[in-house]
Amino acid sequence: MRFDVITLFPELIEPYLTVGVTRRAFASGAVQVRLWPLRDFAEGPYRRVDDRPFGGGPGMVMLAEPLHRCWQAVRADRGLAACRVPGAPVDVPTVLFSPAGERLSHTVVSRYAQPGGAGAILVCGRYEGVDQRFIDACVDEQISLGDFVLSGGEIAAVALLDAVARLQPGVLGDQASAEQDSFNPALDGLLDCPHYTRPEVWEGPGGAMSVPSVLLSGHHAQIEAWRRAQRVQITAQRRPDLLAQARAQGRLRPSDEQLLRELGYNREL
Repeated sequence: MRFDVITLFPELIEPYLTVGVTRRAFASGAVQVRLWPLRDFAEGPYRRVDDRPFGGGPGMVMLAEPLHRCWQAVRADRGLAACRVPGAPVDVPTVLFSPAGERLSHTVVSRYAQPGGAGAILVCGRYEGVDQRFIDACVDEQISLGDFVLSGGEIAAVALLDAVARLQPGVLGDQASAEQDSFNPALDGLLDCPHYTRPEVWEGPGGAMSVPSVLLSGHHAQIEAWRRAQRVQITAQRRPDLLAQARAQGRLRPSDEQLLRELGYNREL
């Protein structure tokens, strides 16, 4: 799959592609990333990409024309028509990172992580926002990291690229690692359980702290039951919305419901 990133600051993204475990996805070409510096498509001696908003107000707004030129160049490089036919199926989605977008989730990441997929054209906004006419004409989807505002879309683009890369076969040392992540359908969309490693007893700031004995038992069924109970309890405590979603989808087991009753959690989570 291929991701084209339209950005004013490619230097914020480029170093990330060569470090960490996810570099395997980028180095192998399993996830291809091409960075498109937006100022290369601006005109005039100052290569302006922004201007003051009509109607007044603070800040600047990204100009539609440089974005459109860059977007057309990306499509041409992909062998696509410079202009899409209105009403035709989307060939390669154009994604704008914006507070108005759908919140980035495992479901969204999985949609872009499918092997053989077309990837996307990622637009990293800056300043007060992007001229709405470019959004209306070229953007297919908007994505947000959460209910807060960043200085630009580059961090959000890196988050999406990282999440997509780690789901590719062969990127992680053990493919089961991704399946045991929080939010994964393999965990019924719940949060992951706590993890422990050596030493068995750690002299922490509050005194000796031991690894739960069940994890040292070697009894795989008991270990899995403990992990499941921890996932359910932690999700109920910290993300009751995820637990309610799992219940609505019929993913909670009778043992999960029994545990929740014992812990005193309301059935109407």
